[in-house]
Amino acid sequence: MTEPLATLRGVSVSYAREGGRAFALREVDLAIAKGERLAIIGESGSGKSTLALALAGLLPPEAAVSGQIDWPGFAEGPRAGRDIGMVFQDPGSSLNPVLTIGELVSEGAVRHLRLGRAEARQRALDLLARVRIPQPEAALDAYPHQFSGGQRQRIAIACAIAASPKVLIADEATSALDMIVQAEITALLDMLVREDGMSLIFITHDIALAAKLADSIAVFRDAMLVEAGPARQVLGRPVQDYTRSLIATHIDFSSPRLIGEPA
Repeated sequence: MTEPLATLRGVSVSYAREGGRAFALREVDLAIAKGERLAIIGESGSGKSTLALALAGLLPPEAAVSGQIDWPGFAEGPRAGRDIGMVFQDPGSSLNPVLTIGELVSEGAVRHLRLGRAEARQRALDLLARVRIPQPEAALDAYPHQFSGGQRQRIAIACAIAASPKVLIADEATSALDMIVQAEITALLDMLVREDGMSLIFITHDIALAAKLADSIAVFRDAMLVEAGPARQVLGRPVQDYTRSLIATHIDFSSPRLIGEPA
């Protein structure tokens, strides 16, 4: 039996508004296995990013949360930055423009691994080389604005894995990039997850990306989970009409071939 990573039971997230509350998530039940690659798909506003923030414990203070999220492998729950690494859609916003790349990447190692300045700088150098930043030593003393969008996203990934997390959450991490760079970042995520044995939870509206990377898929609509299961099942034989309509432009249902099978 696959070891569980996280289990959500009746998780709801809402915000106060005039006349009542607005739900960003409503009664979500979901099991995530250790080592799993879970894709969370759905239209904009369906609750995908809220789920990611709830899992990482990064919801804003005004969010009202009910239900339960259990992490069996973490006695006191996972810590964002240490146990869970986050990669956001826009590295231009997530990377502090007044800090050098070396400071940004080493921050997690200093805070969570208690590395000294020299050790942390060396770790930052190693991570920049690992995510394939050109001339990583020179990059340490450069600033985010000196890099392209794709390179900034690579740097953001290096920041996310600086403390060797067990879980990597990527929230639309490729959607702001052109197709070639998207493919490069996807390949990088795939490599890092495999090499480090991390669980991967990625939020995307790109069905092709989900088909390529995911073991399992969870489909969200209007703050609710409407379908979940193995990627081949959800994409090849969707149960819900909404799921079918969501992926119809990407997958030919007239073909008997399932997702992941050779052409």
